[in-house]
Amino acid sequence: MAPRLDNVPREVFDATLSKRRKYQQLIIGRSGWRALLRYEVITAVARRAPGALGLWLRSRLYPTLLGACGRNVFFGSDVTLRHPHKIRIGDNVVVDDGCVLDAKGAANDGITIGNGVFLGRQTIVTTKDGDVVLEDGVNVSAFCMIFSASHVRCGRGTLLAAYTYLVGGGHDLDRIDVAIIDQARPSEGIAIGSNCWLGAGVTVLDGVTVGHDAVIGANSVVTKDVEDFVVAAGSPAVTIRRRAAAKEE
Repeated sequence: MAPRLDNVPREVFDATLSKRRKYQQLIIGRSGWRALLRYEVITAVARRAPGALGLWLRSRLYPTLLGACGRNVFFGSDVTLRHPHKIRIGDNVVVDDGCVLDAKGAANDGITIGNGVFLGRQTIVTTKDGDVVLEDGVNVSAFCMIFSASHVRCGRGTLLAAYTYLVGGGHDLDRIDVAIIDQARPSEGIAIGSNCWLGAGVTVLDGVTVGHDAVIGANSVVTKDVEDFVVAAGSPAVTIRRRAAAKEE
């Protein structure tokens, strides 16, 4: 059986598209020579420019590619932007070295990053016809991955430690006569509440809601909803205890 082409971006195998148009649809998300030249010139000049000059160039040039960009936004070296017109960033945001912001999709809103958000180096935020929302004050450590094929949201002030993986999509596996990669790819989305802490190496699977003020222990795999104000850990993660309530004045 020939593999289904929707397992990779359909533009790759579309014989009716030129290589330039394939590139624009996959990377830039807009057609026309003007969009192509603008993206290519800005990324060629600024993406890997070193030192203070590079920081200054990216702070001036990258916002012109984005759907919206606030004040005092720091773009590190080698930051990759795909479908940048569907990326919106608030004020006082850090996008550290090597991050990828990929908002690809045919009809999605893309990636929305609130005020005071930090994205650690080599972190990937990517969509496939889905949306990602990182609310104000979210702190994402190095080498994390956030993927959305529908919707993924992290609430205010939530901390994702290094190597956290939010998997906002999956694969059907009911049929044994068809390879898993060729079966449907459902997505229910992920919601992480405010003021949460996900320890290093945590994986949150599709369809899960983590309540506000919850803590997930390192290397846990979260397969079911987690209540507010609890500490959960394990693979699969289970509630270990409830956090102490604040003392009344």
